[in-house]
Amino acid sequence: MTGRFRAPTGRYGGKTAAERQAERRGRFLDAALKLFGGIPGFRGTTVAALSEAAGLSTRQFYEEFRTLEDVLAALHLQVNDWAEEAVVAAFAAAEGLPQAERVTAIFRAYAANVTSDPSRIRITFVEIVGVSPRLEEQRLARRARWVELICAEATAAAERGEAAPRDYRLPATAFIGSVNGLLHDWTAGWVDATLDEVVDELVRQLLGILRPPGWTPEEGQGLSGGVRRDP
Repeated sequence: MTGRFRAPTGRYGGKTAAERQAERRGRFLDAALKLFGGIPGFRGTTVAALSEAAGLSTRQFYEEFRTLEDVLAALHLQVNDWAEEAVVAAFAAAEGLPQAERVTAIFRAYAANVTSDPSRIRITFVEIVGVSPRLEEQRLARRARWVELICAEATAAAERGEAAPRDYRLPATAFIGSVNGLLHDWTAGWVDATLDEVVDELVRQLLGILRPPGWTPEEGQGLSGGVRRDP
């Protein structure tokens, strides 16, 4: 969001005003990732401290943002965008694989992205919670986007005969809660397991949702999405 002051126009140092503004914004977000996602956290950070960490002035801060909450909102969306980009790339790379291998590859990509920096986990699962009604709405809306992604994949799997046909909104929402809780606790050191073990457990949970007890693939359908052929 734009702040109180109008950004300058024209070129300076070989960069346009828009390029300079994007660079400044990026520096503030990079600094916020370190401060909000570590010590002192969002609630312990001041505009002056963030500006100093970014190597910019408070005047420049207010040219880009109105409040620190605006910074947290933008940072929360950015962290989720990074994870979503990793998942979309994994979807494309895993196309055509058997379902269990495909799900594993996708979740391994997601987990690797969000745990690559502990600050990302803290921004997504800790600092964003309870700040304001506005950020709660954003947090829940972004979580709903992940739910929709799982529902779309589950529905496509059901159409291929790889998963039970059902409304996946409720189980997908419950599964997202498991993902968030387990990854946060693992990052905090409360889960005695490797990241691979954590991902494997989440994959087992998701496959259990897709293939509930008593359900079998439709006749003539394999779990890789193709038609089963006798050797």
